[in-house]
Amino acid sequence: MRSLSLLLAARMLPVAALATAGWAWTSGPYAPAEDRPAVAAEPKAAAVTEAEAAYDKPPSPCGVLKSQAVEELVPGADRDGKELRLTDPERRRTCSWSALEGYDYRWLDVGYDLRDSTAAARSAYAARTGGSAESVDGLGEQAAVVMKLSEKDGQQSREAKLVARSGNAVVTVTYNGMDFQSESAPKADTLRDGAVQAARAALAALPDPR
Repeated sequence: MRSLSLLLAARMLPVAALATAGWAWTSGPYAPAEDRPAVAAEPKAAAVTEAEAAYDKPPSPCGVLKSQAVEELVPGADRDGKELRLTDPERRRTCSWSALEGYDYRWLDVGYDLRDSTAAARSAYAARTGGSAESVDGLGEQAAVVMKLSEKDGQQSREAKLVARSGNAVVTVTYNGMDFQSESAPKADTLRDGAVQAARAALAALPDPR
């Protein structure tokens, strides 16, 4: 039993490092200015012009998911999550949940990024979703998801990165996981649907446009 614990601990070290590095370079303060996470919302801001900003502050990202949703998406994670410290919390906020339940690991980030105008948010969205992104209907004014399957030392992992936009708000949801017993990754539909669920909750948490 002790050898199994040591094995899991050894295998989780690169996972933790990967999660931290992955967030920092794709969603955090080290991401390029036009390549940082964006917030999403339902079409509340449809009447706002391209030069205007519908939202002036992001909501608390750790409060967007109900306890049942956290348990479903990240079994064993703390319901409250952990808000990451960013350089400009008046414009950008991100919450993270992660847990290892048995051999099954899950990690979820929900991040808001408010731009100065709808046009600026539209540009940020385009920068984040180019290439192989798949459009997602019925989610904010624009939404797309990118799926990625990786393998290292025989261990598979899969990630869904969903970006959605409403007005000047862009939301980025990153949802990934792996199974250390089977060394396989969760099904693509499982992670895609989970990312959509989290993004929908994040969009619904946006306040009414000012």
